[in-house]
Amino acid sequence: MFARKQKPATSPLRAEIGRQVAARLDADPRVERAGLEAIQLYFHLDFLTGDQCDALIALIDANRRPSTLLSDRADTGFRTSESCDMDRWSPDVRPIDEAIADLLGLPHENGETMQGQRYAVGQQFRAHHDYFHESESYWAQMQASGGQRTWTAMIFLNDVEEGGATWFPQAGARVAPRRGMLLAWNNMKPDGSPNELTLHEGMPVAEGVKYIVTKWFREGSWLKR
Repeated sequence: MFARKQKPATSPLRAEIGRQVAARLDADPRVERAGLEAIQLYFHLDFLTGDQCDALIALIDANRRPSTLLSDRADTGFRTSESCDMDRWSPDVRPIDEAIADLLGLPHENGETMQGQRYAVGQQFRAHHDYFHESESYWAQMQASGGQRTWTAMIFLNDVEEGGATWFPQAGARVAPRRGMLLAWNNMKPDGSPNELTLHEGMPVAEGVKYIVTKWFREGSWLKR
C-alpha cells in the first residue's frame, strides 16, 4: 500500500500572526495589497531612500560569498547568487532591520538578521518556499531557533536592465525589480499551515546586476538575548 501524504498541521499562533500583520498592512496608506486570492502579498514603494540602498549595496559587494541552500537535496545550480550576512547592529543596518519589523508590527527578536543577495548575469534562485519543510532533517534545529518562518520581507536595492524578476508562478504574480521597493508576503495560509502557493523564484538576470535584501520572521524568538 502507498503511504498517505500527511497534511501540514494548522497553527493558531501562525494564523493569528497572519491576521495581525495583514490588518496592520491593510490599514497603512503607504502599503498596497496585490489583488491575489492565492497569497497575501503587499508592496511598499520607496521604502528605502537611494542613499540607504547604496549603503546596503556597498556592504553586499564588500562581504559577499556564494549563496547556500537549506535542503537535504544538494543541487549546485539551484541557487547561484552571492549572499552577504549583515551585521544586525551596524549603523547602516539596524535602522532598516528594525523599520521592517515595525512596518509589519512584529517583534524585533522574531526577525532573522537581514541577508543581502547579489545576482550577476545568468544567476538565479529557482522556485522555492521560504517556510521550513518539517520533513527535512534541519527542522529540529529550526524549531529550537524560533520555529517556523511566517512572513518574508524583501527589498529591491536597484533597478535591473533586464530580467531578475521575482516570480510567484502558482499565485500568478511577477514583480520586476524597482529601487527601494519592499515586498512582504505571508508564507502561511489563514489556518496557519504552510501555503504551497507562495512558491517563488528569483529569475535569471539577463543584463546588469541585481541587489536585494531579505528578512524572514519566525513564529517565536530567533534572536537570543
